[in-house]
Amino acid sequence: MRLALLIYLLILAAPALAQVQDSMHNKLTTALEKAPAADKVWLRSIHISGNKVTREPIILREMNVAVGDSILKEELPELLVLNQKRIFNLSIFIEVQVIADSIGPGIVDWQVKVREQWYIIPEVTFKLADRNFNVWWVEQKRDIRRANIGVNLKNRNFRGNLENAVIVAQIGYTQKFGLEYSRPYVDRAQKHGFGIKVFTSRNEEWFYKTDSNKWQFARTPGSYITSAFEASGSYTYRPAYASRHMLELRYRNQHVQDTVLLINPNYFLDGKKQQQLMEFIYRYELNMVDNWNYSLTGLKAITQSIVRVGWQGFDFQNQYHAEIGYFKKLHKKLYSSHIFRGRLSFPESQPYTYVYAMGTGSEYLRGYEYYVIDGSHYGILRTNLKYELVNWTIRKIPIRYIATLPIRLYPKLFFDLGYVKNKFAGNSFMNNRPLYSWGIGTDLVSIYDFKLRLEYSWNHLGEKGLFLHINNSE
Repeated sequence: MRLALLIYLLILAAPALAQVQDSMHNKLTTALEKAPAADKVWLRSIHISGNKVTREPIILREMNVAVGDSILKEELPELLVLNQKRIFNLSIFIEVQVIADSIGPGIVDWQVKVREQWYIIPEVTFKLADRNFNVWWVEQKRDIRRANIGVNLKNRNFRGNLENAVIVAQIGYTQKFGLEYSRPYVDRAQKHGFGIKVFTSRNEEWFYKTDSNKWQFARTPGSYITSAFEASGSYTYRPAYASRHMLELRYRNQHVQDTVLLINPNYFLDGKKQQQLMEFIYRYELNMVDNWNYSLTGLKAITQSIVRVGWQGFDFQNQYHAEIGYFKKLHKKLYSSHIFRGRLSFPESQPYTYVYAMGTGSEYLRGYEYYVIDGSHYGILRTNLKYELVNWTIRKIPIRYIATLPIRLYPKLFFDLGYVKNKFAGNSFMNNRPLYSWGIGTDLVSIYDFKLRLEYSWNHLGEKGLFLHINNSE
């Protein structure tokens, strides 16, 4: 009950945090209007260079100043840093500089210099199908058949409008084909956008149940044990820099062979071989951090509500997700972070396809990577204490889209706490009890939002081990 109350409060709090930010902005504006003219400078122009593809309005949209603004002199250095971080948070530049040039008494020009990433990225991908590297290395004994090889063609800044166009073709453990397109702004004010996705996939092997907090797999050589189709359309609304709303309508259709139903009749409801449903999703994001992909300072929050309505192999489900992260600089190179993630699901009795909670993607406790913990409700709290040991930038690399190579290294101490509620846990022994772990590790952060986490963890069972994660969320 306490977990449910906490998640509910976080869902309500996220939009309120945006109102607090707006209130602070209004107070700053009032103080600026009352300040003497001698304490202010006039922003005559903003000159942008280096944007060979990206349109200028896309960059100007991220800035909290505009041509003709009056700026308090004492606020100028802080504003330069803030706007550099805002533009860099677009994740389409490898380098951003914002500089103020004094033109005369009380007059400044701003220079925004960017170095663009490689937007059209033909990728030959090699990805493991298992939940994480350690599961593949230890439990699956490095079975190369459990890998996916794909060819992805991405354009992350199509026509310079931040449009995202993706074609995915993948073979291996999971055969997949998909198309994705999104455009964040379709109006002159740059507030409204849309997106569409179509994906199909199939597998010869798939997990069908959880036994003692481990996935159990079934295989049908020569035929596909499961196949899926998904199509969705979304609408986004971004009224200000920090806030983003998204509405999405998604259709799902999944089919499994009799082999799965013989072992787990509740894979879908009522022993059905096919599941068809619609998802109605609302998502809200609050971005008040220095870097969305690897945050060191600030506050960010995500709330999401999902309503699932089915007519074959599914009935009804309502889910509420919440995430909030608080990041703080304690000293010159010392940082702390506190991140909470949680979910509530109603009703609690659901088909197996929608009960897994911890153990997939970024939803795990460090030290519990070998376990899957299913349940309707769960909560995760992660705390970190980091030290910036290395912050290098290798320059003059003779490659156009990797002209600079940032390398940042953060040794850390961490402690995790979690809980998963499941009325139907069966023989799984990690549900309905507090879980905790602690350890040491190092984060490597580099170009194109690359993140590598190497962590040595201990859990409440006394188990310990070295774990590797690539590009997972904090």
